[in-house]
Amino acid sequence: MATLAFTKGHGTGNDFVIVSDPDGELDLSDDQVAILCDRHFGIGADGLLRVVRSAAIDEGADAAAAGAEWFMDYRNADGSKAEMCGNGTRVFARYLTDTGLADIAGGLRIGTRAGVKTLTRSDRGFEVDLGEFAIQPGDVLVRAKGLAVARPGVGVDVGNPHVVVALSSDAELEGAELAYQPVLDPAPRHGANVEFVVPADPLVRDGVGAITMRVFERGVGETLSCGTGVAAAALAVRHWAGSAAPDAWVVETRGGTLGVRVAEGRVFLSGPASLVFTGEVALA
Repeated sequence: MATLAFTKGHGTGNDFVIVSDPDGELDLSDDQVAILCDRHFGIGADGLLRVVRSAAIDEGADAAAAGAEWFMDYRNADGSKAEMCGNGTRVFARYLTDTGLADIAGGLRIGTRAGVKTLTRSDRGFEVDLGEFAIQPGDVLVRAKGLAVARPGVGVDVGNPHVVVALSSDAELEGAELAYQPVLDPAPRHGANVEFVVPADPLVRDGVGAITMRVFERGVGETLSCGTGVAAAALAVRHWAGSAAPDAWVVETRGGTLGVRVAEGRVFLSGPASLVFTGEVALA
């Protein structure tokens, strides 16, 4: 049975199996990814990051043409492919820089299924430019176990789809049972991550907005943190707050604190990234 070398990493508790495959020789099935990410029978993670050169993967052709040497092939814990992962980009950058595969000086460009993302160092660790965003028109009705009534949510696109729901209190946030997948009406064609948020009181202090968030990630379940979800949550509350809302936000997740800022129609996410251990695992 073949063995697979891996590294385990996380960004505010959102954890990943990292597999180095520079020349694109590894073809992992959905089932193999799911087993590797299984917390009882595998390594355990919210998803898998395959480190592959953009030129070595068909999906990386545009990234290679744009000068991004490395492509982040992100897979959810169930093995399905995802467009992007905000926390994953920071962990990916940490892996590339720690292993000497890339230098972040001047900005590190990496390819994703949602386009090329640029990362830089920040006071929080790493900051990623998630690019342009869009607030979707109309409401999505969200039903979640533990909430007495369905709530309206707003769709936010930050390279992958999100629906953000505002709750009234920390107690209500804690009462949501996110072991069960929320039901969305209308249901997005490709699903969506769902964020439940509670604004701080006061919402803005010293020009910085603050919210607390929990998240259910499609293809995964509840995670301690979701980088693109953090950005979507801040953007939704900023949208609800109106024209006087700040462009800088701090978001508390179960795994830690992340920063969000908006500038020139783009959204930026900042936070830590850690590599925890390395090892080898038998590949079923």
